[in-house]
Amino acid sequence: MTAAADSGLAGSMPDCVSDPTTLCAKVYELSGIDWLANNAEALIEKPAKILLVVVMAAVVRLLLHRAIRRLTDRTATGSMPTILRPLRNRAAAGGGDPLEQVAARRTQRAEAIGSVLRSFASFVVMGIAVVLVLGELGINLAPIVASAGVVGVALGFGAQNLIKDFIAGIGIILEDQYGVGDVVDLGEASGTVEAVGLRITRLRDVNGVVWYARNGEILRVGNKSQGYAQVVIDMPVAHDTDLERCRTVMQEVADGMYAEDEWAAVLLAEPESLGVEQILSEGVFMRVQVRSTNADQWRVGRELRMRLKERFVAEGIKTPPPLIGASSGAAAAGAR
Repeated sequence: MTAAADSGLAGSMPDCVSDPTTLCAKVYELSGIDWLANNAEALIEKPAKILLVVVMAAVVRLLLHRAIRRLTDRTATGSMPTILRPLRNRAAAGGGDPLEQVAARRTQRAEAIGSVLRSFASFVVMGIAVVLVLGELGINLAPIVASAGVVGVALGFGAQNLIKDFIAGIGIILEDQYGVGDVVDLGEASGTVEAVGLRITRLRDVNGVVWYARNGEILRVGNKSQGYAQVVIDMPVAHDTDLERCRTVMQEVADGMYAEDEWAAVLLAEPESLGVEQILSEGVFMRVQVRSTNADQWRVGRELRMRLKERFVAEGIKTPPPLIGASSGAAAAGAR
């Protein structure tokens, strides 16, 4: 019976046993099952390759996400710009940090950049993995690639504005051209940014009107809220004014405001009274400037103008009289 069984087993041996280096021969040697050896490629080799592709794709995706996270964390915790360090030093005595908004903005930007980069990395890695798995399954990829190319060309022509908006949106986020809360001038629309997306930017102007601007149509951006703001005030005075005395008074007013604790958290540098800026027929314009945080520039400007006006009245510094042409024109308009 043993001899008969051995002869029957030998008769059912697969042909691949003749080459001991093949997977079929090794499977038959280990299991002694002919059908498993004959189907070793389909049952063992291909699943093993597919599993290897999936595992490698997951590992590569994990490593890329980790690298992107480290990069964005470094961006979020980078060093403070040199121009803003005096503000931190002045506010340190008070126990508070007025630059928290800067840090929060940097963190939000880093998170947005990281999200975009991680999504792109996942799409590329998983796309390559799917193509490799389909190839292992024996699916002909030529028609799929050709169809994808035709669809890509069609989308490129039909949705080119959409693609342009998305690419411009990624550039805006990566370059930190503006962020939520910034006051910007986009040309036709200006106001406070309420949302920055990959396709559109939403902002609200001083009248409360909400504007939606496509990122691909934004050609230039004037950001009034990035880094720091320079408050520049031109005060008109009469031609017979003692200009040196006027310049000294303006410097004293600005220095007094700079020395107050209330304004120590928003003024970044000592004010400068620059003197005469313009000499026109209606009067002489004296300029003073002070550097402040971007969020408080308008409040600083209003307060400084009010103090300058009150001090001018107290010092007897006269403002230019109204033009005769303007007065007569106003009177004529009133008569009509």
